[in-house]
Amino acid sequence: MSKPVVLQMGAYPEWDEVPLSAQYDLRRYFEAADKEAFLAECGAEVRAIATRGELGASRKIIEACPNLELISIYGVGFDAVDLEACRERGIQVTNTPDVLTGDVADLGVAMMLAVARGIVGAEAWVRGGQWAAKGNYPLQRRIWGKKAGILGLGRIGFEIAQRLRGFGMDIAYSDIAAKDYAADLTFIADPVALARHSEFLFVALAASGQTRHIVNREVIEALGPEGVLVNVSRASNIDEAALIAALQDGRLGAAALDVFDNEPQIDPRFLELPNVLLQPHQASGTVETRKAMGELVRNNLAAHFAGQPLLTPVV
Repeated sequence: MSKPVVLQMGAYPEWDEVPLSAQYDLRRYFEAADKEAFLAECGAEVRAIATRGELGASRKIIEACPNLELISIYGVGFDAVDLEACRERGIQVTNTPDVLTGDVADLGVAMMLAVARGIVGAEAWVRGGQWAAKGNYPLQRRIWGKKAGILGLGRIGFEIAQRLRGFGMDIAYSDIAAKDYAADLTFIADPVALARHSEFLFVALAASGQTRHIVNREVIEALGPEGVLVNVSRASNIDEAALIAALQDGRLGAAALDVFDNEPQIDPRFLELPNVLLQPHQASGTVETRKAMGELVRNNLAAHFAGQPLLTPVV
């Protein structure tokens, strides 16, 4: 019996590639020099797409695979998949929530600490000999007891809040509605008001057409010249042009970013800013989590082809 044909949008670690190759007839889209010709040749055979959150699957790709049944995403974000096209054709979509929640929350808090305490600059101060030559590193800002805002109190946002409790922070959040599991946190519906209330603003909400640039100039200016913006969600949630301008002229104190428009070819202006911490979209980047993500992708594929309920359906 032939293996189901799966279109692979991007590379995976070896621990995922090997079992995927054993179970499925993988067609590696990312290796094709002429992608349009590649899809024209194999698209009709494709029954599932295995992709990554940032790669997704466009309407054009979906329509090039007329027998497509499932898109299995390696990652929690599904904004890069054309869900409308999937609904129109009855294509199911899965992602990998929960398994990456803790690691993303960990990095968000670590980024906050790195910015507030100047950890990157202080380490360079020691390595560059300035400590011995010039004395102590300039004083930085404390974390404990400060006001934190979380934009989006889903799985990741809630885990960020859990970690911030340990710092004795005053925690508020914004979401579609108040959450019954966060009765001890302050609910502020308006993102601008949340930013005005906060000294550290975490962006942790899922990306969609409705949330595009939800962190706009008004939100950024409400956070202010002493405020710190931390983004571990999606780049589209932030107006990058407004963010860069505010960082350049001091209307925002600092930012810590794990995601960017057009990554990895990020806006070169970020590289010149001293008040921004840059990370290479690695919030879920631990061995443990990436193995769990890959296993969940495979388990969703296996469930589908066995005619069983999907483990983590999106559509």
